[in-house]
Amino acid sequence: MQDAPQGFVLEQELAAAQQKIASLEQEKARLESDKEGLRQRLLELQRLLFGAKSERFVPLAIPGQLQLELEGLEEIATAHKKMVAAYERSQGTEASKHQGRMPIPEHLERVEEKIEPEEDTTDMKHIGDTVTEVLEYQPGRLWVRRIVRPKYARKTVAEGQSEVVVAPMPDQAFPKMKAGVSLLVYLVISKFAEHLPLYRLCQILARQGVKIPESTMGEWVKVAIERLDVLYAAYKRLLLQSSYLQMDETRLQVLEESTKGKAHLGYIWAIYDPIQKLPFYTYLPGRSHHGPRKLLEPFAGHLQSDGYSVYELLNKIMPAITLVNCWAHARREFIKAQDNDQARATEALKKIQALYKIEQEARQLQLSPEERLVLRQQKSKPLWEELFAYLKAELEQVLPKSPIGSAIAYTLKRKENLGRFLDDGRIEIDNNLVENAIRPIAIGRKNYLFAGNHESAQRIAVIYTLINACKHHNIDPYLWLQDVLGKLHRQPINRIEELLPQNWMPAQHQEQQR
Repeated sequence: MQDAPQGFVLEQELAAAQQKIASLEQEKARLESDKEGLRQRLLELQRLLFGAKSERFVPLAIPGQLQLELEGLEEIATAHKKMVAAYERSQGTEASKHQGRMPIPEHLERVEEKIEPEEDTTDMKHIGDTVTEVLEYQPGRLWVRRIVRPKYARKTVAEGQSEVVVAPMPDQAFPKMKAGVSLLVYLVISKFAEHLPLYRLCQILARQGVKIPESTMGEWVKVAIERLDVLYAAYKRLLLQSSYLQMDETRLQVLEESTKGKAHLGYIWAIYDPIQKLPFYTYLPGRSHHGPRKLLEPFAGHLQSDGYSVYELLNKIMPAITLVNCWAHARREFIKAQDNDQARATEALKKIQALYKIEQEARQLQLSPEERLVLRQQKSKPLWEELFAYLKAELEQVLPKSPIGSAIAYTLKRKENLGRFLDDGRIEIDNNLVENAIRPIAIGRKNYLFAGNHESAQRIAVIYTLINACKHHNIDPYLWLQDVLGKLHRQPINRIEELLPQNWMPAQHQEQQR
């Protein structure tokens, strides 16, 4: 067999070398892509750990470059001097109007302490008093309600009468418990409004000489919250009759009863009605669509949420729901992309910021939903169209998997849902209201860390619903719970909605209406 010509061999070697070079170039491109992805992940972690939590966007004059303006220093200094002078004049004016220390509210009890001069004032004329008021505090105290019912023996007993006469027991909300309504209210409010774990409450009461086991205290809290289940059910029915809701979810660790020390990752799902100002919470063991689907079965209307796929699935399988997406989450994607493509991210953020300025204008003018709709159609809609035209044009100019490419794709995919606020003046531009409603859950979670079981997690959802409904309607949750727990056991079921926080009136207002 003859050897192959040298030229043929060289061609084969050249082809193999070119193939090897192409393979190395592909590998290099892949490594560069991985490197950029890891760099972006590192920047995101640094931002989460050390960066400012605020997402406020302040654009630079030149994208990617710090501003250093050296021109016009004299004019700037002159303007600064004028501002300082105006500030000092205003401070002088305000100082002249100052009324002294903060006044102490008149409704507080006054304990008078009278101090006479040391010298004899018998022949002196009293011309007035110098009064100094100091605000003091006495820690909460435990006391015992001792119900004494004298017993009497009849001298003559008629037919059907008892030999012993004793007054009937007064009405009690929890007749078989040693804890009265006021103590139950203190425990519930302390844990779920002030976020104090039960073991800390045990320590607080122990300092007053009353040692209550944590298990006993937990049982008392359980019984009190279970009494509110009928209110929670009525509240839920009312909420789901709304035509516009916002929804979000947050995690909650729940201990596994079968395995000691093991925790299950459950979720508190939050719903907020922006029109009636009603927050609502429910616990679900998972984050799939099955729980929210069952929860939202009676609901028909606009549901506003972030871009989580479960909400998009609910929109497909539940025809009565119209999904509205949140501009705050879309904006967040571009904030993350600033380190990747400052110019494009800044341009998108400027346009989104313009939409938010129009919303701020509507709030400042206190516009009705109808008036806000007119303003949005006139000012917001052209900006919205301009933004999406820009994003569509830029999509082909960026790498699909880059942060800026992901941000543009995220927003374009939800174009229709992000535009629904333009057609209804009731709908908010974002779902920040429901995210704000989740904050008490997050604060509580940092303190008591977990729920004891799934039933306990649902009780957390029940009490947070009612307490936060009180706060959204400027009602003291302590006063509301004190009144409702004391009368709920005898409230007719057909009048149960009267006790809901948004309908509740203090006793003095009820007397005035009568």
